[in-house]
Amino acid sequence: MIIKKRYYLKKKRIKEIKNELGYYGSLINNKDKVEVLETDDYNYILVNGDPYIIMIDNIPYPTLKAILSNSDLENKKVVVDMGAVRFVTNGADIMSPGIVEADDNIEVGDIVVIEDVNNHKPLAIGESLITGAEMVESSKGKAIKSLHFVGDDIWNLEI
Repeated sequence: MIIKKRYYLKKKRIKEIKNELGYYGSLINNKDKVEVLETDDYNYILVNGDPYIIMIDNIPYPTLKAILSNSDLENKKVVVDMGAVRFVTNGADIMSPGIVEADDNIEVGDIVVIEDVNNHKPLAIGESLITGAEMVESSKGKAIKSLHFVGDDIWNLEI
């Protein structure tokens, strides 16, 4: 990964990003140092030097490091069985048959945190394709589009 630029964000843009993040907007506090790190792959938003947000197609998503650092933000969780873990940690989309539990308040398009059933540790961040209730009830098809997972380039980013 090649770093192209690194610069501080203006307050107006920080406010816009917080609004776009919705529930996860609380990752950025008023006194935080917020920077953009432009790379050849993605742009990252650094909060006090840590990669808390990734911009995918100009849409901000929280990173797993941000979720792990702010465990109170694990609002919309999906729990997968241990058979699905190796697929999730290789970047596969999450299929309904592997889901054992999902929050009822998950709607289509929500950012969700995927955890394993034994350890309840975050494995991936994804975008829901169906509601939380449908994820548990359905026995076939994709439920979540994987955006970022443990072991990918985003996870391994060192600054």
